Amino acid sequence: MSSRADPNQEQTNNEQGIAIWRFWFVVSVFVLAVIVLLYRAVELQVVDQQFLKGQGDARTIRHEKIDAHRGMITDRFGEPLAVSTPVETVWANPQMMDSNAGDMRKLANALNVSESWLNKRVARNKAREFIYLKRKISPAQAARVIALDIPGVYSRREYKRFYPAGEVASHVVGFTNIDEMGQEGVELAYDEWLTGHPGKKRVLKDRRGSVVKDLDLVRDAQPGRSLSLSLDMRVQYLAYRELKAAVTAHRAKAGSMVILDVATGEVLAMVNQPSYNPNNRAKLSTSALRNRAITDVFEPGSTVKPVTIAAALETGKYYPATKINTAPGYFRVGRKSIRDHRDYGVIDLSTIIAKSSNVGTSKIALDLTGEVVWDMFYRLGFGQATGTGFPGESIGLLRNPAKWKPIEVATMSYGYGMSVNALQLAQMYMVLGNDGAKPPVSLLKIEGDVTTEKVMDTAVAKNLRKMLKKVVEKGGTGTRARVATYDVGGKSGTVHSVGRGGYEDSQYKALFAGVAPVDKPRVAAVVVIDGPQGQEYYGGEVAAPIFSRVMSGAMRLLNVTPDNLPVLAGQQLVHSEKSGQKSTGNGREKG
Repeated sequence: MSSRADPNQEQTNNEQGIAIWRFWFVVSVFVLAVIVLLYRAVELQVVDQQFLKGQGDARTIRHEKIDAHRGMITDRFGEPLAVSTPVETVWANPQMMDSNAGDMRKLANALNVSESWLNKRVARNKAREFIYLKRKISPAQAARVIALDIPGVYSRREYKRFYPAGEVASHVVGFTNIDEMGQEGVELAYDEWLTGHPGKKRVLKDRRGSVVKDLDLVRDAQPGRSLSLSLDMRVQYLAYRELKAAVTAHRAKAGSMVILDVATGEVLAMVNQPSYNPNNRAKLSTSALRNRAITDVFEPGSTVKPVTIAAALETGKYYPATKINTAPGYFRVGRKSIRDHRDYGVIDLSTIIAKSSNVGTSKIALDLTGEVVWDMFYRLGFGQATGTGFPGESIGLLRNPAKWKPIEVATMSYGYGMSVNALQLAQMYMVLGNDGAKPPVSLLKIEGDVTTEKVMDTAVAKNLRKMLKKVVEKGGTGTRARVATYDVGGKSGTVHSVGRGGYEDSQYKALFAGVAPVDKPRVAAVVVIDGPQGQEYYGGEVAAPIFSRVMSGAMRLLNVTPDNLPVLAGQQLVHSEKSGQKSTGNGREKG
């Protein structure tokens, strides 16, 4: 009798088989998953490590520029004239910014800009990854912006140029643009010297572009080199104050003043009106930018009569006491008449300078010939660059004498038919003050010895200074240039301004040039007032008083010993020393 399989047993066996199959299937899946994960891990960590690391770095590691600050500009004593201060620039990645109205309103308020402007700027540059929102703001303001935590808005360190002396030294120092590139003055002339070289560093950034960590320094930033100018800011401030006051008082169009150290050729002061504030150029006019002392030329008039006299003295045919007949006060050269203010009769060379005789100077020049006079002008630096390297310098006009007519020789002898700038004129008086030696003119402080060129006989220079001293004494044309307690010498000049149609009958330039002290000069100075209005327009009336006031203060600032103390004060001092008592108020110097 055959036995039949138990159905229940078969079902049980089938269920067990399925369970075992499921178990091993799950185990196989897990084993396969582990193998795949291990393979992937090996692939990521070993096979593709460098590739993936590079891809990761490309998304998180960036090279950032390290800005280098521009070199400082100082005066001769280290007083800062141009410095670069750290500021912040706010920038944005428009692709990461959203159009949340609330965020944009907060951002606009923090930046002090209009919300509409901000929205338009972001919208116009939506395809870009970098735009400036506001450049070179204070770190405190930038911190308030970053504190808003708006996606895509960041800040970076930059530098901003600041000019402590403001408008007083602006024409010499100049200024830079927003990228700290020189645009005017010394900032432009020495831009390469002052500009630093930026550095580079590697940084780690998060997905929002914020710097998480500085990784390493690739290249350190090299700051720009400093520059020490020849300016003495004490004298510069004094000259600027007096020039501005005079231009205002005489309602003049413009004015310039230059002061040179006669021994070294250094520019101790150079000021102009109108001026401008380089720290605030919102309302800057083009005319205010010009350093008129270097860029503007004019006919020097009577201020260069000493050059003609110097040429005469060097020939040996003339001496300070040589007599010239200037009667009857005018002199015809061809069809033209040369006139004096009045008939001075027979006068010597010293009186020709003191009275500013056009007739006397012309007769001497015609006797010498144009070539001889031209040679002296050229040796003194007229018609040539001064060598300062200042951008935009005008060299003036000194025509070739080969084809001169007699009238041209005559007019050039008293400063017409030629043109100079204020610095060239100051250079000429510097040579007179330095006994005929001509050092190179410099806007930079000079260290060490100065090499000079002998362009005039020493005796001639000394004789000319004695003549210039008579100009400021009673009877001369520049008495208002006198300085209490110091003997000075100089020459006034008044020339017609040149317009589009030629000489303007009612417009003048008032000039005065001189040296102080006259016997042992320390400085040479030139004052130019363009277009003084009113009853006073002569150089001796307008420019000479400025020379007097500035030289009075400059001599004290430069510690120059007085050489013209009143006799009364000297006598009382001696009396007091003998009596063993201190001097009383009765011996004070008169103003």
